[in-house]
Amino acid sequence: MKDLKLNVRIVVADDHGIVRMGLVQTVKRLKPDAVISEVEDYKSLYKIILKEEFDLAIMDVNMPNGTVQEAIQYIKIHKPELKILIFSSQDEELYAMRYLKMGASGYLSKQSSPDVVKDAVTAMLDKGRYFSDNVKEAMFLESLTGSTKESPFEALSDRELQIANKLAEGLPLKEISNQLNIHSSTVSTYKNRLFEKLKIRSVPELVEILRLYNK
Repeated sequence: MKDLKLNVRIVVADDHGIVRMGLVQTVKRLKPDAVISEVEDYKSLYKIILKEEFDLAIMDVNMPNGTVQEAIQYIKIHKPELKILIFSSQDEELYAMRYLKMGASGYLSKQSSPDVVKDAVTAMLDKGRYFSDNVKEAMFLESLTGSTKESPFEALSDRELQIANKLAEGLPLKEISNQLNIHSSTVSTYKNRLFEKLKIRSVPELVEILRLYNK
């Protein structure tokens, strides 16, 4: 009988084509017979997982037409058996536990080497979860102390955190609204709200806070 593991089905969700291409190539070297689908926003992700059966969803956190929190909740409701691997450029120590608590099964940094990507995908497919050494350490610390690395960003909603990172990248409000497919005035509202929560008044202050907590 043919090994069913050779026929795994994976959906890769990222709004950057070059990222999807590199990830797909890496996964294909690991699982040559894998059936891999690609989507570039949350809305497309919702549609494809309802139409097709997948073993694993590998997705970025910053994509148009939704938030990662909404996506995790959607998958948990409609496809509870689908494993979720977050694939993000955000600092692992600061953000990984946040997404795991939302219901993701693993967190993988975009700065990871191809070998680490392969290890993560293998672990997700074989065990249904993946934790790097840093995440394991954070989980152990939380089990002992009841808290993880303290961060003012814990007070932000998922959308506020999403916009905070884009503001820190230097993107103007109009560009952020285009990328996230929301109105500019809505982006401005979120910006004011996150500034209030973080007790800051400017984007440079936001960048400084991110730098401090991304050490």
